[in-house]
Amino acid sequence: MATKIRLQRRGRKNYAFYQIVVADSRAPRDGRFIERIGSYNPNTNPATIDLNFERALYWLQTGAQPTDTARNILSREGVCLKKHLLTGVRKGAFDEAVAEEKFQAWLKNKQVSLQALKDKNAEAAREVAKARLEAEKEVNKAKAEVVAKKKAEKAAAEAAKQAEEAVAEAPEAAEAPATENAE
Repeated sequence: MATKIRLQRRGRKNYAFYQIVVADSRAPRDGRFIERIGSYNPNTNPATIDLNFERALYWLQTGAQPTDTARNILSREGVCLKKHLLTGVRKGAFDEAVAEEKFQAWLKNKQVSLQALKDKNAEAAREVAKARLEAEKEVNKAKAEVVAKKKAEKAAAEAAKQAEEAVAEAPEAAEAPATENAE
């Protein structure tokens, strides 16, 4: 039986995530599988991969052929490198301690680069939020200026109206005593 390591689609429309499964190559994509060895969620940044490393390595060593995407995922997680190093040990190129040392160095480097990517994304998000806040402050400042201008115009109009009323009342008051004296 030819076995494949491949992705099995799950999730809803426009939000797919995948199970990483070992299946008979003749089985349908979302059909029967032999073993589920992990999951892959491309919707997060960076993509989230949950993989049973030991079982994936076992299936690669027993001859399961990964699809292109599954191979990329396994390479990213280090399963293919581990298989390559164990093949070198089996052929006598180096011993198991050196192979484990090389793998741990690669794994450490991978974690550092992944953390740097996460930090870069977080910093970019902070910069976007800061820029958005500054833009909002500018908009609020412009709105406050417009409101202040309207209030000043309204206050000036009210002052002019009161001045006109005061001027209109002053001649009437002056005329009233003059008419009383005439009587």
